[in-house]
Amino acid sequence: MKKYLFGILVIGLAACGEQKPVNPQEEDKNLLPTDLVSNPASANGTDSALMHTLATMDFKDTMHNFGTMREGETVYYDFEFTNNGKNPLIINNALGSCGCTVPEYPHEPIEPGKSGIMKVSFNSTDKQGHQEKSVTITTNSTRGTHMLYIKADVKASDKN
Repeated sequence: MKKYLFGILVIGLAACGEQKPVNPQEEDKNLLPTDLVSNPASANGTDSALMHTLATMDFKDTMHNFGTMREGETVYYDFEFTNNGKNPLIINNALGSCGCTVPEYPHEPIEPGKSGIMKVSFNSTDKQGHQEKSVTITTNSTRGTHMLYIKADVKASDKN
């Protein structure tokens, strides 16, 4: 039994591979500067003064109805937003509720007073009937998480 466990341990260690040590002198060019990070929440509570300096992500609208469309069509909508905060807005991630809903977002910080676009596409392939989808956006804004919604009524294609 001990030989069996030892063998599993050796195989497990070999499977892990060699870890490359992190060199603090090497810079990752894809990382944002740390001065853009501001967190008003701590174990002691929320710093309300700091909270008022955070970025915002204010949308003109958060829901779009594509109306009636044919199965197999792909449609797009540009959700416009503005950073009305006092610090740059950083969008960490945007994720559609399914693979048919794909968001595209700016990867550069949006400066205070500037606007941006979250482009959302909906692919109706293999979808029929009333469809409602969402996009979840993670940011450094006062709200942190934002939601966008799209809907459409998909009619069967003529290919049957």
